[in-house]
Amino acid sequence: MSIKVLDFIVFDYLKVHEIVVEPKRMKATYTLGKTNGETVSNTLIYAYTEKVFNPQNWEDRNLASTMAAQVALNYGLFCQEIIFEGAYDNKDQSFLRGAMENTSREIYVHKLLADNEFLRPEFRHLTPEKKQKYTAATLRFQGEAIPKVGKAENKPAPVLDEEAYVILSSGGKDSLLSYGILNEMYAAHPVYVNESGRHWYTAYNAYHKMLATEPNTSRVWCNCDRIFNWMVRQMPFIRENYQNIRADIYPIRLWTVSVFLFGVLPLARKRKVKNIIIGNEYDTTLQLQQDGITHYAALYDQSKYFDNALTRYYDKKGWDFHQFSILRSLSELLILKILVKRYPDLQSLQVSCHAAHKAGGRMIPCGKCEKCRRIVGMLKALDEDPGGCGYSEEQIVQCLKALEGKSVKQLGSDAQQLFHLLLTKELISDNPHTHKLAKKNPEIMQLRFDQERSNLQDMPEYIREPLLSLFQQYSEGAVRRNHQKWEAISLAELLAENIPYKFSTTNEQK
Repeated sequence: MSIKVLDFIVFDYLKVHEIVVEPKRMKATYTLGKTNGETVSNTLIYAYTEKVFNPQNWEDRNLASTMAAQVALNYGLFCQEIIFEGAYDNKDQSFLRGAMENTSREIYVHKLLADNEFLRPEFRHLTPEKKQKYTAATLRFQGEAIPKVGKAENKPAPVLDEEAYVILSSGGKDSLLSYGILNEMYAAHPVYVNESGRHWYTAYNAYHKMLATEPNTSRVWCNCDRIFNWMVRQMPFIRENYQNIRADIYPIRLWTVSVFLFGVLPLARKRKVKNIIIGNEYDTTLQLQQDGITHYAALYDQSKYFDNALTRYYDKKGWDFHQFSILRSLSELLILKILVKRYPDLQSLQVSCHAAHKAGGRMIPCGKCEKCRRIVGMLKALDEDPGGCGYSEEQIVQCLKALEGKSVKQLGSDAQQLFHLLLTKELISDNPHTHKLAKKNPEIMQLRFDQERSNLQDMPEYIREPLLSLFQQYSEGAVRRNHQKWEAISLAELLAENIPYKFSTTNEQK
């Protein structure tokens, strides 16, 4: 029997409603109407360690409503109707519609067309079809009316601190390096979003260390992972034993970073912080095509397109935040090099493993997964000791041995450079697998700039010179893409071009 995309519309409706706003917490009910008439409900919660909401304030209820909607943006392909009940203005509605359509297309390509081992066999092998619209659900917004603009509501944009940076934080190398640099230069606010499941293990070491040493540290508790898992359990096309499947992907969802990001916004707003930082490197911005369908390689919420879209949304809302990554010109290997060479104490807190476990008062990586062998391989290639962030001698040996027969999840050129370094330093054996992968790509250790993935116009002018000066100390020069080739360029030349930040004025380029 051939499977069609219509066969995945398995719910009558999903309703996000009963939004409750308290000074330190917001919660919303997720109600799912099944085609058999049954309804099931669950509660999404964000909780804070300090007061961030005034329940009497429409703007606070508005932000809480938009936060509540983020998880639901993953399910536009599977419902006849999605109802958002709360305080939404036209800007929110436009943003949510666009984000849901983009997410529906990404899920269509990467979860339904792709070889997704979480799908039941009878739901695989969907025939590709280029569509005008991928979201099946009709979106309805209802609830609280927008207050009429009067003297009290017609407020000027807030005055935010340009030298303050909120960092969406975890125990990974990207957010640790972002914090290290920004803490050295400016006022850094590391904010950790504590999922109620095991994902918190990756953040545990860094959060507890920073809580003791960095007064701007904060934590947001959120049970979004429980809502995600609850939704998966309702889906008849997902295998019943999905929780026993070891995989580096989620069964369905792809709109995840924004769920955490919107949890950070109440703190950024309260603290009047101008800059919102998400740690993403060069290889997370991709725009590709499959069967005539444009997509973002399942990395949209880690791409510069996501940062720019959110910054435009903040501008329309009058919040005046700038969202960007300071790491876009860096490869994963160069990020780890700067982190371990300049901030070894921070690198010791790194946990890049989703199967970590607690031992001796800290989280320890499993030493068996793809992420672990990648981190161990990169640290050894950099002449550093993986034991500094918790790997045992036995795990290090096992990870290097695994690299002799397995690859890593990196861009081709990044993986080639890693295997080239490992072979050159005789850290792995030269066999057909490693020999085929290894190739020298000097640009991996250089600062890379191009028109799409890494462009100075995606970063505010005020941080460019100090940031690039720091990077220059650890990189092997800078290059810019020109007609499919990397050409050397000095950072002085780049900075002298003085390309305006896209969002420097209200007449920004869009």
